[in-house]
Amino acid sequence: MTKDILHDHHRPIGIFDSGIGGLTVAKAVKLALPNEDIVYFGDTARVPYGVKSEETVRAYALEITHFLMDKGVKMILIACNTVSASAKEDIILRAESIPVLDVISAGAQAISESGLVATPTVGVIGTIATVQSKAYEAALIQQLGSVNVIQQACPLLVPLAEEGWIEHEVARLTMKEYIQAFDPHSLDALILGCTHYPLFTNLITNIMPSRQTRIIDSAESIAASAKQYLIEHGGCNTQGGSFNCYVSDRPKRFQELAERFLGEPLTNIDIVSDLENLL
Repeated sequence: MTKDILHDHHRPIGIFDSGIGGLTVAKAVKLALPNEDIVYFGDTARVPYGVKSEETVRAYALEITHFLMDKGVKMILIACNTVSASAKEDIILRAESIPVLDVISAGAQAISESGLVATPTVGVIGTIATVQSKAYEAALIQQLGSVNVIQQACPLLVPLAEEGWIEHEVARLTMKEYIQAFDPHSLDALILGCTHYPLFTNLITNIMPSRQTRIIDSAESIAASAKQYLIEHGGCNTQGGSFNCYVSDRPKRFQELAERFLGEPLTNIDIVSDLENLL
């Protein structure tokens, strides 16, 4: 059923993540839907989420959901795999009439539409929480039926991304160690199961021994899903394009890394330090 809130197509799209990683989703959405206004929240005070309990992640996610609802968003994109694995259903309930899309479902759908072999071997790299949840395995089985899923937790990658060490030698050695946990030659696809990880795409591509392995960027996948949903439900904006960022800490550091990644200046960055009091 079409959600009535999409009829007010001038409302912004809300995107949130534990830190800067969700900017990969924001960037993909800006490319796919250049006329949409975007409200982005990065929980820079409490990053990383991937080493925290499900209960803690769920509480953080619901606080941010409430914040985005107060901003009048017409759609919420969960740009955090850890949140997608731990709190998606709770967010859907809290969001009520607002449609909610998540990166795990989008990534699994991208695999199902990619034309791989009948029973593909799919690698997943993610945070400890995402890997332990087995959410990708469940989503891939639901989409494909028959699939071999191999997962590897990569807890050091988020801190490296947050420090801007994208092409640092430490990042290269760390990534090489993680990739060696697979038999990379046997992988039909590798899902980047954290929105920070597309920042390391060039590094991953250079380390992977087989150029036949398809790299699945869930940021691009969720942007495509959002575009399709808005088109199907008549919710597209044709006159927007603004990008407003909110963070819970370190706005100057966020701005520095965000501008480097997005390749454009950011002037609308505000700090929100009392999320728990907004509920």
